[in-house]
Amino acid sequence: MVYTAHGQRCQSSPPKNNSNICVASASIVDSECEMKPYQSEAIESPESLISRLEASSAESATRKSLFDVDFKEPKYFTWLLVGFASMGGLLSGLDQSLISGANLFLPHDLGLSMRQNSLVNSAMLLGAVGGALILSPINERLGRKGAILFACILYTIGAALEAGSVNYGMIVSSRIILGLGVGLEGGTVPVYVAETVERRFRGNMVALYQFNIALGEVLGYAVGAMFLNVKGNWRYVLGSSLVFSTIMLIGMLFMPESPRYLIHKGDVLAAFRVWKRIRGFETPQARDEFYAMKVSLEKEELRIRKARTRRFPWLDFLTVPRARRAIIYANIMIFLGQFTGINAVMYYMSTLMNQVGFDKIQANYMSLVGGGSLLLGTIPAIIYMEKYGRRFWAIATLPGFFIGLVLVGVSYQFDPTKDVKKVQGLYLTGLIVYELFFGSYATLTWVIPAEVYPTYLRSYGMTTSASWLFLSSFIVTYNFSAMQAALSPTGLALGFYGGIAVLGWIYQILFMPETKNKTLEEIDSIFEKTTMQVVRENVSTSKETCNDLFAGRWARVTQGTCVAREEAASKA
Repeated sequence: MVYTAHGQRCQSSPPKNNSNICVASASIVDSECEMKPYQSEAIESPESLISRLEASSAESATRKSLFDVDFKEPKYFTWLLVGFASMGGLLSGLDQSLISGANLFLPHDLGLSMRQNSLVNSAMLLGAVGGALILSPINERLGRKGAILFACILYTIGAALEAGSVNYGMIVSSRIILGLGVGLEGGTVPVYVAETVERRFRGNMVALYQFNIALGEVLGYAVGAMFLNVKGNWRYVLGSSLVFSTIMLIGMLFMPESPRYLIHKGDVLAAFRVWKRIRGFETPQARDEFYAMKVSLEKEELRIRKARTRRFPWLDFLTVPRARRAIIYANIMIFLGQFTGINAVMYYMSTLMNQVGFDKIQANYMSLVGGGSLLLGTIPAIIYMEKYGRRFWAIATLPGFFIGLVLVGVSYQFDPTKDVKKVQGLYLTGLIVYELFFGSYATLTWVIPAEVYPTYLRSYGMTTSASWLFLSSFIVTYNFSAMQAALSPTGLALGFYGGIAVLGWIYQILFMPETKNKTLEEIDSIFEKTTMQVVRENVSTSKETCNDLFAGRWARVTQGTCVAREEAASKA
């Protein structure tokens, strides 16, 4: 057993159990084990690396600061880290739904026209695009933790200004500042979580971010209902997010930096110390993953130096096939998540309830039905994301919320003044079905971008994905009223949103790869494949799934996605 100059393990015998490093490393380089079987200048095994770093850490030990928290069991630290980081989702969802309750009274108090109120609703999303655009420089300069702390400060300032707004210009400006925090946090938290948790929990933990968004939306509707009969209620409603942004700001002060970011910046010793706190080195999997992370990041840095594109890393999204496939795939998934109408429905929930026959007070309370359904829909994905995989959730849930859109579209064909029970029954049934299925699907729009980009491009990739997510949401939300008037409510719900859902379902069957239970380094090997290789594997897998479905082999349908894919790959 020997190691190359870059630390890659070369084996003349089958790998031992729990050794994933060769797979992870081999996916980054061009078969270096075959081309350079032995180079003696830098031979280091995972065990010797960890021993060396342990000794260096002991030699340079410094006094712990107030914010250096440790647990005897590292997994508890991981849960705490994920909990506080995912509070960003709670803030994002809260601020999205608070405006729905404020919509019933804010336009009248500030004398806003319909178009002005549309901009007030969507200004946060416009700010979020700006927040996503500054994501790369702030992440590269301040790190993942620093970026989240900065986002919390923007949240706090924006919420305070919202609550004190006295005119149209001030409310729009405050919403944009708030949006800067939403965009920066929304693109950073999923990456921070993905870079720190174990691979077997990564999909579930990143999905928790979407759960917190949905929880925040329900909480926002509840806050709107709490202040419904209070004079100047919208000020209390919009200012309530100050409480949560303060809690998150304090909690994040005690969280560590991402170890992958620290290695990316060349501070291997600091990464070792963080990894020891949040993951430990007791298990072979933890040791191998740390080693694989170090090796793969060094490979990426070497590749950058050879390509001479360090000053212009964005060019790699055009010139490097692996990076180009990742950015196209991630952003198409975001497109499918946004242009099927979810944020327009959430922002205008109270208004839509009013359209189907509920008065203003009832509409505010009924908004909890939609928000609660979205929240419940995220729970299965959190629990079973890693068990069933990304493809299963995407392909199984898109048809579900298409059925919901059909029922919503049909409800608009009846007169709410004459058939109020029929209209409300159809609408609420369709809305609940739509939100339940979308709750699970929405987790993918955070999980996938957070894991598919190579580490050295992850900040830049998340900048494009987060910018596109919030820009898409802005386009859909800002134009919702105009599109509903132009296409009719049925045409918008069924024709536009439903049509995109159908096209997206076909795209996912053909082009969507499976990344469950893979380290971030192992995912590189998946995106090194050509698009046609992925399509051929997906077609073969889909045939196997259909055969299993018609034969009643339900276990293989739900759990055999990866099994069928591996069989297809071996046959190819």
